[in-house]
Amino acid sequence: MKDFIYNEMMVHVGLCTHKEPQNVLIISSNSAGFIAEIQKYKNDDISCDVISADINLLRDVADNKYDVIISELESDAAILAHYNRVLNDDGLLVTTHPSLDDVAENKKIMQILGKYAKIVMPYSLGNNATAILASKAYHPTADIILQRVDLLDDLAYYNCDIHPAAFATGNNVRKEYLGIIKN
Repeated sequence: MKDFIYNEMMVHVGLCTHKEPQNVLIISSNSAGFIAEIQKYKNDDISCDVISADINLLRDVADNKYDVIISELESDAAILAHYNRVLNDDGLLVTTHPSLDDVAENKKIMQILGKYAKIVMPYSLGNNATAILASKAYHPTADIILQRVDLLDDLAYYNCDIHPAAFATGNNVRKEYLGIIKN
């Protein structure tokens, strides 16, 4: 997939869903593309911390510090608990995950996230790959901040139409994940 599509979808879906994203944590071994996308928020005061995709570094992150986490760290129950610990009360997580075809693994991940978040939804990254958005407060299609989207410059893919469309799922996914996806 084109890197710019992946980077835009991983960053802007979360930052344009959260009402006031001020503190962002990126967990990635290749964060430059994410950082470049965050820098497009010229009118917002967004602080960004980066750690490599290593569980040991996540353990040292302060509690309740972040509004948004963007992660490429492979998730398990311990890592998901750390995400919940470092997110504040209205925080949200955008994370990569196994293909939706790996139903058992994704159900496990989404069920754990469902203990921490009101909303747990997969969304398209643009090439049959998906990410998961887990939010404690904000719904990614109902709470999209259209003005924030409109003020972003130099986007190659992401826009206010792509954002809600990314959350559309086929009937096969809806049926397979019925009761697991929380929207």
